[in-house]
Amino acid sequence: MAVAISGLLSLVFLLMIVFMLNFYSLKNKYEIDENVLHLTQEIIHELNIPISTIQSNASLIRRQVKEDEKLLKRLSRIEDASKRLERLYEELYYSIKKEIKTVEREKVDVVALVKERVSIMKQFNRNPFELLLEPCSIVVDKIGFEKMLDNILTNAMKYSAKESLVRVRLEKNVLSIEDGGIGMDEVELLMIYERYFQLDTKSQGKGIGLALVQAYCHDEKIEIEIESRKGDGTEVKLNLNSVCV
Repeated sequence: MAVAISGLLSLVFLLMIVFMLNFYSLKNKYEIDENVLHLTQEIIHELNIPISTIQSNASLIRRQVKEDEKLLKRLSRIEDASKRLERLYEELYYSIKKEIKTVEREKVDVVALVKERVSIMKQFNRNPFELLLEPCSIVVDKIGFEKMLDNILTNAMKYSAKESLVRVRLEKNVLSIEDGGIGMDEVELLMIYERYFQLDTKSQGKGIGLALVQAYCHDEKIEIEIESRKGDGTEVKLNLNSVCV
């Protein structure tokens, strides 16, 4: 009996040590993560200062050179570049926050967000878009949702002719993006979520877009469905019912 009690006490003592070591390790990891996030915030803030300076001065110059078309065009290019740079900083900050699990979900107007992302895609002067959007609001990681949507829209454009229409519909809380591009056969459909898989090896990119789309949908509990036929285009459907408010 004494031996059994002694053995039990030893086991309890060992479990306590393991728990304390794990707690100490997790505590240190949390403190390191917090320090990394704080440092990132400081760096991003410092990087945003010159961007804000460029944007504010560009706005002042624009008011002073209203009739100089050449200068206004150059000014527009500077403003566009500063906006892209600002977006890159936001994505850098987002990526670091996501790595240490501090990304917060927020309410998003899907119609407004889709229109915004499509307007950006139109700047590439490629495919025409057709939008049919019903009101819908969701609670998600917003920047992640934007990146996911950009990936799908970019693929729809990349794998179809420039004059080919891209249809974006939002009906009954299901968002669908349909193109009239090269499409996929059954074998390719099975491989699309693999990292570095590319439908067309001549196209630019690293082939990780749909792998990231799938990972995001899994994290947010969004159902994703892809329908495609070789030569007839592809349709990506996102069921948003689980994140609707």
